[in-house]
Amino acid sequence: MRNLRNTRRDQLRIPGDLTLKAFGWDIENESIICAFGPTRDDPLIQLKRWHYDLEEKEDVLEVIASWDAPCPLPDLECDSVLGLRYFSDSSTTCVVLAGGDIIVVREAPSDDEEKIEIVGSVDVGISGAAWSPDEELLAIVTRADTLLYMTKEFDNISSVTLAEDDLQASKHVSVGWGKKETQFKGKGAKALRDPTMPEKVDEGLPSVHDDNCSTISWRGDGAYVAINSNQASPRRVIRVYSREGVLDGVSEPVDGLEGALSWRPDGNLLGGIQRFDDHVDIVFFERNGLRHGQFSLRIAIEEITDEWATSIVLEWNVDSSILAVCFQDRVQLWTMGNYHYYLKQEVSFAIPPSKGRIYFQWNPEQPLMCTAMSENSIHRLEYVLSVDAGSTIPPDDYGILSVIDGKEVKLTPLRLANVPPPMALYGVCVKSNIVSAATYGGGSNTKLAVLEHDCLSIYRWNLKSKPFLAPVFLASAETAACQGYVQQVVFLDDEQVLVLATNNSGSTISLFRLTAMDLKQFNSLSIPFTRSICSSFSKLNNIPCLHFSFSGRVAYSPAILEPSSGFDPGSFSKNAWNDICVLPKLTREVKVIDLWNKHSGKIGSEQGHDRSLAIAFGLTPNGSLYANSRRLAKDCTSFLVTPAHLVFTTTQYLLKFVHMDQVEDLEVPPDTPEIDERCRSIERGARLVTVMPSISALVLQMPRGNIETIYPRALVLAIIRQNIDEKKYKKAFLSCRSHRVDMNILHDHDPESFIDNVDLFVDQIGKVEHIDLFLSQLREEDVSQTMYKDTIMRGKSGPGISISRPDVNTPGYARKLKINNICDAFLEALQSRASTNLQNIITAHVCKSPPDLESGLLEVAKLQRHNSEEAEKAVEHICFLVDVNRLYDNALGLYDLELALLVAQQSQKDPREYLPFLQKLEELPSHRKEFTIDDYLGRYTKALTHLHAINDFEEFKLYMAKHKLYEDALRIYRLREDRIEGLMDLYAEYLLKEAKYKEAGIAYEYIRNYASASEAYRLAHLWREALSCAGLIPLEEAQLQSFASTIANSLQELKDYHSAAIVHQDYLHDLESAGRIFCKGHFYADAIRLISLNKRPDLVDAVVDAGLVEGMGTMTELLAECKAQINAQVPRLRELRVKKVEEPLAFYDGDVNDGMDIPDNVSLAATDASTTGGSLFTRYTNRTGTVGTNATRRTSKNRRREERKRARGKKGSVYEEEYLVNSIGRLIDRVNAVGDEVGRLVVGLMRRGMRERAKAVEGAMVEVVGLCRDCVGEVFQSESKVGQEAEERKDQDVDRPTGGDGVLWDSMDVSQARKEAPEIKAFEKLALFSR
Repeated sequence: MRNLRNTRRDQLRIPGDLTLKAFGWDIENESIICAFGPTRDDPLIQLKRWHYDLEEKEDVLEVIASWDAPCPLPDLECDSVLGLRYFSDSSTTCVVLAGGDIIVVREAPSDDEEKIEIVGSVDVGISGAAWSPDEELLAIVTRADTLLYMTKEFDNISSVTLAEDDLQASKHVSVGWGKKETQFKGKGAKALRDPTMPEKVDEGLPSVHDDNCSTISWRGDGAYVAINSNQASPRRVIRVYSREGVLDGVSEPVDGLEGALSWRPDGNLLGGIQRFDDHVDIVFFERNGLRHGQFSLRIAIEEITDEWATSIVLEWNVDSSILAVCFQDRVQLWTMGNYHYYLKQEVSFAIPPSKGRIYFQWNPEQPLMCTAMSENSIHRLEYVLSVDAGSTIPPDDYGILSVIDGKEVKLTPLRLANVPPPMALYGVCVKSNIVSAATYGGGSNTKLAVLEHDCLSIYRWNLKSKPFLAPVFLASAETAACQGYVQQVVFLDDEQVLVLATNNSGSTISLFRLTAMDLKQFNSLSIPFTRSICSSFSKLNNIPCLHFSFSGRVAYSPAILEPSSGFDPGSFSKNAWNDICVLPKLTREVKVIDLWNKHSGKIGSEQGHDRSLAIAFGLTPNGSLYANSRRLAKDCTSFLVTPAHLVFTTTQYLLKFVHMDQVEDLEVPPDTPEIDERCRSIERGARLVTVMPSISALVLQMPRGNIETIYPRALVLAIIRQNIDEKKYKKAFLSCRSHRVDMNILHDHDPESFIDNVDLFVDQIGKVEHIDLFLSQLREEDVSQTMYKDTIMRGKSGPGISISRPDVNTPGYARKLKINNICDAFLEALQSRASTNLQNIITAHVCKSPPDLESGLLEVAKLQRHNSEEAEKAVEHICFLVDVNRLYDNALGLYDLELALLVAQQSQKDPREYLPFLQKLEELPSHRKEFTIDDYLGRYTKALTHLHAINDFEEFKLYMAKHKLYEDALRIYRLREDRIEGLMDLYAEYLLKEAKYKEAGIAYEYIRNYASASEAYRLAHLWREALSCAGLIPLEEAQLQSFASTIANSLQELKDYHSAAIVHQDYLHDLESAGRIFCKGHFYADAIRLISLNKRPDLVDAVVDAGLVEGMGTMTELLAECKAQINAQVPRLRELRVKKVEEPLAFYDGDVNDGMDIPDNVSLAATDASTTGGSLFTRYTNRTGTVGTNATRRTSKNRRREERKRARGKKGSVYEEEYLVNSIGRLIDRVNAVGDEVGRLVVGLMRRGMRERAKAVEGAMVEVVGLCRDCVGEVFQSESKVGQEAEERKDQDVDRPTGGDGVLWDSMDVSQARKEAPEIKAFEKLALFSR
């Protein structure tokens, strides 16, 4: 589908005294080495370099060397150059002469080297020579039919004779696939003949135009070389030799085979020429010598014998995409797609027969650059492969493709007829080979321009006619006045055409105008920029721009933007061009879009036109895609531009969409096709052909040549959103349905507008089934913000740009109730259409969240009363939407037995299951029937209500107790105090059994059951409530004291010393015990107050002082233990962390090698038999990959054992660090908890005159608090470090393992997670101790 377009043609005229014989590429210096001579009259050979002089601004021929080369062979008139190769690494040129000499010319010889040196000579002469692609071997065929291999140092390493016996080396067997001889011809057509034997067997007779030359061609990888030579038989044979000189294959006999030979660099085919009386074929061979297809050259019968067609040479370019067929005065360039060969370009040279023939050579690195030479001129040509497609702007995006094939341009509007290549919908034939083709517009007035070398033709094509009509010829004009070689044709508008031509002085732009009568050239203007040759037009939005390939400049002229004013020759000066950008010099393919024009809908002009909004997209040969000077991608293979998107493919076989915006805001999606709709995977090697936004279609061409049309989500959703904005809901719905787009987008794109236009939506959709389909796919998820959020550009603005999404967060719109809002809106809209859309009404009820099945069934029940047939259909529909068993239960819940029966009949239930049950219900009284139904459905609360209506209180209590419906029962009998007491008593018993002692006590106290209440309160440790109820029973004094003693003991067990002391004081009247308990809880002030209140000073020494001494001993011991723990654990933790960083192997797995050194170049891949999972270095660190799956930690037993190890935190184990951190954390919590106790102890000691003891306790506490504050930052890692580790873990997506590995995983999560450092409460020192 791609055409070849010429972008550069340099020509160097050779002085008349020089005769060019050979040339070669100097890739490093971008120049050409030319060999002039020898001739019959002059044996002098001159070696010159053709390059562009930057200082002189002109092409020059610089002399390298010259020498005389008299021919040593008497049968040759003069010597001739058979091969020329330039070696950039050593700046030397190797020249191989037919006379047998091999000469090396050094541009910069050293002192011990000659500038010109004959490094070898073949006495018998040389008939062919070729260097291998890696420039390491030189293959030579001598005139004595010998093959020689020489190294780069010109040492002969192999010599092989081309003998007649070689023809027996290959035994060819062909089964005749695809041959005419193997096709079925009926029973009587030689039925007994062996189909593998052809009717005519070739003998290998040479062509009448055979020049007896020997041709050598290497395979692209240099592993094999092929030689095409004549045998004395006579027969022309192609031999294939390995790099070691071993014969690998010989071609099968082919009559009319000539000397041309070119091995496709890909290595699969060798090309040759087979001449017949009425046509000439390019024939292909496999490496083993078997034929493998052919195609015919476009040569008329009368031209076959012409001199220009008698000698043909073949040359493949370096990437095997183009085959050059070289005649004596012209070169044809062929490409292949879908096994069809297209003639893309024919380059003619005005060479008379007496001046020899054209010599052609491809650039060895740049596949689309070549050089052709004759005896008096050298031409350097450069091409670009591009698709000549029609407009990509709706509504003219018909996907018109113009494929050039010789004298025919194949036309296919892919939007209307997806005709696969090499076929086409229509073909337009002209008199000579086509150079370029272009289309304009669409619909009934589509224009086609066909450019030949000397003629421009215009056609009209009506794409709206039924059936399709062929393009109609309108007019033509000669292009002789275009002043150069025509390159490209572009429509300026419906009536004006621009033709681009090039010559040595620059380029010209010619304007042709189409009138009602004919086509005339209006003007031809030169662009006199030195070496800034206009190489191509880039046209979009009716703005043709010129791309100057040498400078990379992309510019346009106001005269082109305003076609009505025509061309002013004076305006085409250097300053008359407005630059858009400067692209890299190697950029070949350029497309331009004007964002100002895109959003304003006007043709850009100088007045009010912001050129900063124009973007030139360019693709370089190395895959770099640029937007102006910004590189968007470095792995691009093809790209297209639409008003909304930049579309391109990558070498990773991905198709990407970039929302069109200003250059700095272009966002290229990442390589994540699984989560981003702007990126999707495509077939390997696929290239973009054209895009049709109107139908959301994108066409790609596969490597073998076939085309595929896809509908990417980005294009589909763009059309859907456009239709929603225009309130064309039916088109949007059908697009969602056809392309499997989530239909929630119909609402989520513009929720308010959709809700307001539900009536319009229903009217446009029409079909009941389609409305059901939409309602059934509703979800609470906002797909515009989740799965399709990347397919729309948000928050961007610019002149005339308004492309932000409507605001959906308006007050009053409950996003969380999206489904119900939509269903309610549909129910409201469908009420007036109930006769035709009852099915939709039922669907709207059922699709709510949660489903409103009762309302849907009520609609069916209403219908059942009037039309039983329609009711059955409605029931069938609702059973399709919802589980029929669930519907049956809901129908029963409506107490409509007829409806339940109707639903049950739609299910798979056995009638024996439901008919007896329904019949039994029919016989029951109303309330009993409703109770039975609700009890059957598990609706126990409603069933309890029906029991209340039946007025059977005993059954009511049993049912309440069975289903634990105490609260509902109390609510039902809330006005019956006589029933409440019995219900509350049952409720209290239930609460007591459920260990809800507080609630049970309250319930018992509510019904004045103080004995049970006091016991429940005691169990709940509510001593105040328990003793209060005990006093209300009332209890005897001894029983009350016993009860109080029991409560006091339980409070002491709970360490609630303050409450226990109050009980001893108030109920047991034990002053001494109360004081001791106060001191035990460090409430010394309360103890002293109690003793002084009761005037017992004797108890101060016996109780308070003893309590202070005991409290001091206990607290001092506790603080000493805390200090020792900190001093032991913090250094150990520090040591572990240093070891973990410096020696991870020893830290995590121990010294498993007994101190031996481990080589750092040995793979440590883990196996199931190994003792570590994963890698020894990654198992416990950052968990790259998966955690080990060895069997040592998989079972539940091992998991429990591992959990015990983790809990113990044994020294030296992997869990020790986690254990130490947790232990220090618990210690800090304990220190914070005892701070108030220490404070009360210090005050108590001071009040009783024990100053030194108080000071010692306070000092110990201050020291422990200081140690905690000093270590907390080290123990609990700093926020920045832990945050960094957390970010690293976040990037890893590894599933949690099971068994013992899971315990280890959890431990690592805890140890690496951010740990909040516990707050250390400040300990307030007593002011009496301050210095």
